[in-house]
Amino acid sequence: MKHAVLSAAIILVAGSAYAAPAPVEDIAGGSTDDRVARLERVIKAKQQSEFQMQQRLETLQQEVLDLRGLSEQQSYQIDQMLQRQRQLYEDIANLSTKAAAPVVVDQTTASSTATSSSLGETASYEQAVNLVLKDKKYEEAIPAFAQFIQNYPNSSYAPNANYWLGQLLYNKSEFVGATKAFTTVVEKYKDSSKRGESLVKLGMIAEKTGDKAKAKAYYQKVSQEYANSAAARIALQQLSSL
Repeated sequence: MKHAVLSAAIILVAGSAYAAPAPVEDIAGGSTDDRVARLERVIKAKQQSEFQMQQRLETLQQEVLDLRGLSEQQSYQIDQMLQRQRQLYEDIANLSTKAAAPVVVDQTTASSTATSSSLGETASYEQAVNLVLKDKKYEEAIPAFAQFIQNYPNSSYAPNANYWLGQLLYNKSEFVGATKAFTTVVEKYKDSSKRGESLVKLGMIAEKTGDKAKAKAYYQKVSQEYANSAAARIALQQLSSL
C-alpha cells in the first residue's frame, strides 16, 4: 500500500513539474516512510506555491478591473466636458447670430415688435446663463431662468433653460420643481440634445426619493433611446448600482 502511495505521488510530482517549480529534496534515500514523508512535504510545498500564484493572479485580475473602471470613468468625464463645451459654443454662436441681426427701421409695427422681442429674448437668456457660468450666483439664476421660460415659452433656448432650471433645483434637492423642469424637456422638446440627460436626472430623482422601479424605467429608456451616448453610460452605471 505504501509503495502504491509512493508511486502515485511520484507520478503526481512528475506530471506537474512543468507547471510550477517545487523545492528540490532528495527522496531516494531512507525508508519507505521517510520517502513518503518527504514526498508529502514536496507536494505540500508545491500546493502552497500554486495557491500563492493563484492569489497573485486574482490580485492582478482585480487590479485590471479597477484600472478598466477608472479608465471608463475618466472617459465619461472627458465626454461630459466636451459635450458641455460643444453646447456652450453652440449657445455662444446662437447668441452672436441673433445679436448681430439688424434692427429693421421704418417697417411695419409687427416686424419691429418681432425684432425687439428677439433681442430681448437673447439678452434674457444670456443674462441667466452668465449668472451660472460667470458669476456663480446660482440662487439668482433660478428666478432668472424661471422668468425667461415664462416670458419666452417657445424660444429656441427654452429646452436648455428648462434643463438649467432643473439642474439648479436638483442641486438644492428641490425635487418637485426639478422634476417639472426636466419633464418639460422630455415631453415638449423631444429633439433637444438635453432630453437624454433630463431622463437620467428624472431617474436620479426617482432613486433619491425611493422609487427604484421608476428610476430603473428611466435608465432603461435612456439606454435604449440614446445608446452609446454619455447619458446612456451614466444610466447604465446607475442601473448597476440599483
